[in-house]
Amino acid sequence: MAYRDLEHMTDAFIEVAGNTLEEAFENAGISVVDTMIDINSVEEKRHKKIEIVAKDLNNLLYNWLEEIIILTITEGFATRRFSVTLTKNGEYSLVANIDGEEIDFKKHHFKLEIKSPTFHLMEIKQEKPIMMRFLLDL
Repeated sequence: MAYRDLEHMTDAFIEVAGNTLEEAFENAGISVVDTMIDINSVEEKRHKKIEIVAKDLNNLLYNWLEEIIILTITEGFATRRFSVTLTKNGEYSLVANIDGEEIDFKKHHFKLEIKSPTFHLMEIKQEKPIMMRFLLDL
């Protein structure tokens, strides 16, 4: 299981897993894009790079999810693949190389608009496999 939707009355509640923190963050990115559009319809035509810094993992996850929403909705970029590198040197740093294309709502089949991530119900368990849960405000 890379990710799955959990029961929630009004918002998207998602659980992701990965063998490493990097893989869990990649799967979180995929789950957010696939909540908004059909990720399987996205082609890898353009490359972008995202860099995020945060004081802890929860803030890093929040900032990561927020950046993906902005990239998709505001900048109009549909991502297909994420390659994440994490480092910790006092703070957490995330560098993501992403591949996708300009969004086309007819081709990519718009599903839902996400307003923002939230810290409510956010959880990161670092045992193997890594597990993350987060809520997206729709």
